[in-house]
Amino acid sequence: MKYSYEPQGVCSFRMDFDIDGEGIVTNVKITGGCPGNTQGVARLAEGRKADELISLLSGIRCGNKPTSCPDQLARALLSAQNKRGDFTSPQKL
Repeated sequence: MKYSYEPQGVCSFRMDFDIDGEGIVTNVKITGGCPGNTQGVARLAEGRKADELISLLSGIRCGNKPTSCPDQLARALLSAQNKRGDFTSPQKL
């Protein structure tokens, strides 16, 4: 299923991705932000389980900001899981 998220407090302004029936994340595209970093995060996220990514990326900060693009991707994935009714991830965001 396709999802779109508008991150808050970071330079990127849109995150699009799919999550399949087994919780695997694909087709990650982060628009805006630091191109090298967002492309790197998107590529590293490809093919991983949403739960794993939420655990890995939650709480990462960008400088003095309380969040980052990776943290916002974790929030986007958690939001998508909540919409799907998949509550296997810890609700720590």
